[in-house]
Amino acid sequence: MNKDSFCAQRGMGVLNLVECVRQQAFEQPEKIAYYFMGQGTSYAEFDQTVGRFASALQDLGVGKGDHVALLLGNTPHFFISLYASMRIGATAIPINPIYTADEISYIIQNGDVKVVIALDMLLPLVEAGVKAFPQVQDYIVCETTPDVGEKFAALSDAAKAKTKLFTHVLASTTSTVDPVAVDQDDTAVILYTSGTTGRPKGAMLTHGNLYSNARDTGNYLQMSGEDRIITTLPVFHVFALTVVVNAPLMKGATLLVAPRFSPGEIFKLAADYKATVFAGVPTMFNFLYQFEEGDPKAFENLRLAISGGASLPVSLLHNFEQKFNVRVSEGYGLSEASPVTCFNPLDRERKAGSIGQSIINVENKVVDELGNEVPVGEVGELIVRGPNVMKGYYKLPEETAMAIRNGWLYTGDLAKKDEEDYFYIVDRKKDLIIVGGFNVYPREVEEVLFAHPNVIEAAVIGLLDPDFGEAVHAYVVLKDKSMTSEQLQAYCAEHIVKYKVPKSIEVLDELPKNATGKILRRSLKEIVTVK
Repeated sequence: MNKDSFCAQRGMGVLNLVECVRQQAFEQPEKIAYYFMGQGTSYAEFDQTVGRFASALQDLGVGKGDHVALLLGNTPHFFISLYASMRIGATAIPINPIYTADEISYIIQNGDVKVVIALDMLLPLVEAGVKAFPQVQDYIVCETTPDVGEKFAALSDAAKAKTKLFTHVLASTTSTVDPVAVDQDDTAVILYTSGTTGRPKGAMLTHGNLYSNARDTGNYLQMSGEDRIITTLPVFHVFALTVVVNAPLMKGATLLVAPRFSPGEIFKLAADYKATVFAGVPTMFNFLYQFEEGDPKAFENLRLAISGGASLPVSLLHNFEQKFNVRVSEGYGLSEASPVTCFNPLDRERKAGSIGQSIINVENKVVDELGNEVPVGEVGELIVRGPNVMKGYYKLPEETAMAIRNGWLYTGDLAKKDEEDYFYIVDRKKDLIIVGGFNVYPREVEEVLFAHPNVIEAAVIGLLDPDFGEAVHAYVVLKDKSMTSEQLQAYCAEHIVKYKVPKSIEVLDELPKNATGKILRRSLKEIVTVK
């Protein structure tokens, strides 16, 4: 069998991630695919487990085109579930497991989910979900805590009938299934991204999208089977999905999986396994840099540190590089582009403050309001074209038509380009707040505040935060002014994930508006500046 037997086109088929991992399992079966909690799993073991779990999903009635929600964090359950879903042609929908019940419910309902695979900490949600989502046929619960048996026993009979333990499902079959033939435009993953309307939109990423971006990103960053990638970014996020999961696995590299980000654990992981690549958001770089016990020797094997998700302050970039003697390369991407479009090159000059140049096979351009390219140095909207661009938003044709025009994805980000084709983000999408690498749209938070019976008006802006880059700050007009900001924060925490909850809330007599009644966010920021 030659090297390209698995990872090659088959008739109307498409180059895809599943077959590339199978190729690694064939060529180097004993090579470790990932380490988790000190336990190594080889490519052969990983591929076999994926095949068995895929078979078990088929036995549950999951077929090509069905939607499978993954409420999972950085554990092997995620990798197995993702690749098993893709193996049978199903569509995976990764969801942040710490989202609130309201946020999770919307995605499950809107995403037409047939099977939910979730952490055992979410068993209480399963109970509620059985009643709320009759279209969900099965809940598969992954055992990560010792009291999972007690939690399972506490479920109602109706919930028990639809709930199965991951290990039991995996043990239900000894057979494996060959990958189902998929076309380039078949949807592999739907990633829900925050929307300006207050409701997230499901970006449909095809097998062709994911394969091309993993391939091109891996090649651009010179990834190889010798690399050991610290996987601490949340794997349900598109940045991690491509840069620290799919691209490394395609190249036969080894993932060093950290269940959560902890500076001390990252230094230990890097030292113990001689990590060669670290990828993180600016907040992580800041915490690593500030960590007093952090030994630079732990990073002595790092050949590359990758920053994305938000702009990395130039001073932090230089300080990190100087302290740890490792090159930091910034890049740019968005969920709708699978996500990477730009990276600072490794074989040419790295420009601090720049998101770099277009990666292989992807074209970036800065245009004016008419779609015409602007001259070098001028600011316009960044648009993107390439095989990585999504096929559209799930069940939202009008929004898709607005986002993708004449084959170009309009990012909404303002940017400029220099004479050497390095791009610079000048400003983010209007009003977007980025907290520790996660997008927060003010409207989404405002909708929650407006739902409180005591809130008359609400406006949300982002303020600089030393730890997370930005923090959510809210202004409200109340009926009863005796209500405290802490009470409102507690209310928000019941409906939205923690990083979206306003860090501070200020009560005003009225919000500044223009002649048409539109709230002037710039004036609100000026209020903060004056203070």
